[in-house]
Amino acid sequence: MADTRAPMADTRAPMADTRAPMADTRAPVADTRACVVSGGSGYPGPMSVLTQPWPLGWAIAVFVLAGALTVVCSIRLASLGDALADRTGWGEAFFGAVFFGVASSLSGITMTGVSAAQGQPELAYSNAVGGIAVQTLAIVAADAAHRRVNLEHAAASVRNLLFGCLLIVLLGTGLLASLSPDVTVAGVHPASFVMVALYAGGLKLIHDQREPMWRAVSTRETKPDEPEDHGALGRRRTRTLWGEFVLIAAVVVVGGWAIARAAESLVVQTGLAAGLVGAIFMGVVNALPETVTAVAAVRRGALTLAVAAVIGGNSLDALNLVLGDVVFRAGSLFHAATPDQLFLTGSALLMTAVLLGGLLVRQRRGWWRLGFDGVMLAAIYATAVLILAF
Repeated sequence: MADTRAPMADTRAPMADTRAPMADTRAPVADTRACVVSGGSGYPGPMSVLTQPWPLGWAIAVFVLAGALTVVCSIRLASLGDALADRTGWGEAFFGAVFFGVASSLSGITMTGVSAAQGQPELAYSNAVGGIAVQTLAIVAADAAHRRVNLEHAAASVRNLLFGCLLIVLLGTGLLASLSPDVTVAGVHPASFVMVALYAGGLKLIHDQREPMWRAVSTRETKPDEPEDHGALGRRRTRTLWGEFVLIAAVVVVGGWAIARAAESLVVQTGLAAGLVGAIFMGVVNALPETVTAVAAVRRGALTLAVAAVIGGNSLDALNLVLGDVVFRAGSLFHAATPDQLFLTGSALLMTAVLLGGLLVRQRRGWWRLGFDGVMLAAIYATAVLILAF
């Protein structure tokens, strides 16, 4: 028999889940990273000053103020350097090229090192070579300040000529390194070791030239490097002079660090090419100590010191490439150079050769109260800047 019983429908209504969802009462964790970068009020915080790009306004202000501080310190260094050159008996040429070169180059050394460590090899390379080009132009400013006769005629010095030759050797080595195989030893290009050895050997050779085989003809306009009265500085102890010299040099280092950080921020905030910022803006500020010192030395009558501060400082600045190569950990700084940096290196070489020609010819009068070399230096630099900019 068929089962005629209809299936019973399940009339049980589904029970609704009446449990109210629990609200997440946890307060959201605020992202405080912005406070680290901006200090919570639009200004750089303590840590961001060291690690993050600065706002554009801050970068410009620091760039200008640090540059002005460098100028003030350089004027004082010129007086101290002149006094110490006579006190130590080393002479204006050697003291100006080595010790004063170190002091005036500290800002550039710091700029190059900081830029390379921050991963900006183009900025570091351009600052080192661009500073040499602008500093060579400082001879023109010092020449204009010495109105009696051309500076290259009055400041005849064998040691200055030798430092010019040393600079050409160092720049030439750096240029060849950029065109050589990309090899490193412990992350450093072999040319860096060669450049240090060349600089040390050059210093010894120049220092040992007590009785040079070449002498400049002395004229009534020639200003010999002889000890002179330094007023209040001459009555101070040598230890005190050295102490103030080192202290001011330390201030210049801090200024150089600030300028390098400001320049890096300018590159990030404005999108300007690192090579252009390093060669022009940083290069100009880098050259301020030598330029101000050269003019101040001319005003004091220390003509040999004026030329030595520029040429000797440039020789030391060439070693900035070595420092940048050591600090830059992504490879060789020389091979990070772009055609713009290599062009700038060639310009610095050409300007140095022209300056040496002027020191050898020793024109009494030239074009527009400048020697032929002064006019050519200005023309070469202006042309290089235009080519880099456009």
